[in-house]
Amino acid sequence: MGLNRQDKAAVIEEVSNIVAGSASIVIAEYRGLSVEAVTELRANARKEGVQLRVLKNTLVRRAVAGTPFEGLSDKFVGPLVYGFSADPVAAAKVLVSFAKKNNKLVVKGGAMPDNVLDVAGVEQLATMPSREELLAKLMATMNEPIAKFVRTLNEVPARLARTLAAVRDAK
Repeated sequence: MGLNRQDKAAVIEEVSNIVAGSASIVIAEYRGLSVEAVTELRANARKEGVQLRVLKNTLVRRAVAGTPFEGLSDKFVGPLVYGFSADPVAAAKVLVSFAKKNNKLVVKGGAMPDNVLDVAGVEQLATMPSREELLAKLMATMNEPIAKFVRTLNEVPARLARTLAAVRDAK
């Protein structure tokens, strides 16, 4: 049973809201996936904060019209699963890693605002560290000079204590 006009408008509006809050969209063809595989994929996506949706391509095409993701609409062909993510890397990581384990899921492309990615671009995006990892590396880099300075300052009294202990042991 098809959707009536009001239902289609509601789906378009819902997808438009999801797209507005997304930093990346990744699309993949899911033809031939078993129910268990799709359930596993959805569970992995949920853990990473990725919204996976199976939608009619024409409705998604209308939802992305006028958005920075509009260039991706040429790739909306066939049975597709759409991965929406606020983290630019998360959707690509989830779908690419699942596609490596299950060859029936085929990544078709993706997009970041005003930038359409081919399959190689999505795979490269999946290898990038996430925002949290990058922030952790930045904080470690910023923390290192201060920690080294504190260790240097601490070495003076520690050396004095070791010297006094050596003198005590010698006597």
